[in-house]
Amino acid sequence: MSSTPWWRPWWRRAATPVLDLLFPPGCLACGAEVAQAGHLCGPCVGRLHLITPPFCRRCALPFISRAAAGPDMTCTACQHSPPPWHEARAAMVYDDTARSLILPLKYADRTENVSLLARYMAMAASDIMTGESLFMPVPLHRLRLFGRRYNQAALLARALAGLAGAAAVCDGLERTRATRPLEGLGRSQRQHLMSGVIAVRPGRIPALAGRHVIVVDDVMTTGATLAACTVPLLAAGAARVDVLAAARASGQQAPQ
Repeated sequence: MSSTPWWRPWWRRAATPVLDLLFPPGCLACGAEVAQAGHLCGPCVGRLHLITPPFCRRCALPFISRAAAGPDMTCTACQHSPPPWHEARAAMVYDDTARSLILPLKYADRTENVSLLARYMAMAASDIMTGESLFMPVPLHRLRLFGRRYNQAALLARALAGLAGAAAVCDGLERTRATRPLEGLGRSQRQHLMSGVIAVRPGRIPALAGRHVIVVDDVMTTGATLAACTVPLLAAGAARVDVLAAARASGQQAPQ
């Protein structure tokens, strides 16, 4: 039996309109007034570049047309150098509107953006998410986690697991050493830097046997970090690993 007082849900429902009147909710992207907290205004919704078919099923990079996708829905780069994961999905192109949602979450404690991003991510990955999926975030090194105080990928993984009715294991992966920021580095540099950096925590290995794992991150650029997560998960016994990001950087070659 729940210990929550009967009046608390009623009080919250009654108080919300009053609070919205006193402090009008703002668009999560631009701050303009919106009807309901946790949403985007109409103009920002219009500027949001959601990734819908056709896109490469291996790296989530949008195709310019269905004809360009080919029969396998796989880009040329992924055909030549397949990534270690099975499928990739991303909710939106990483443009100015996506940055206005992701960067404040990442660096400015705007954790209220998680729910909106997770809803878009769940729509993008509706064909691969199930109640049996195991959601696992890309880990932060403990020094960076100490400075940032939370892992934005872990918040997204928990929200996605809640939407799917599945489990999230937010401490399943660990960074064995700190690395420099990857911004500004090319694909080969990122791959070299991330080689062997991420490992499965020994205590979590039994939970991976035969499981479908979805690795969650905020932005997918070259895929080097997601690949560094995928390889040890497969080696630890995961049956299948897919990757899911809030945004996909455009203009990038598919990951290797």
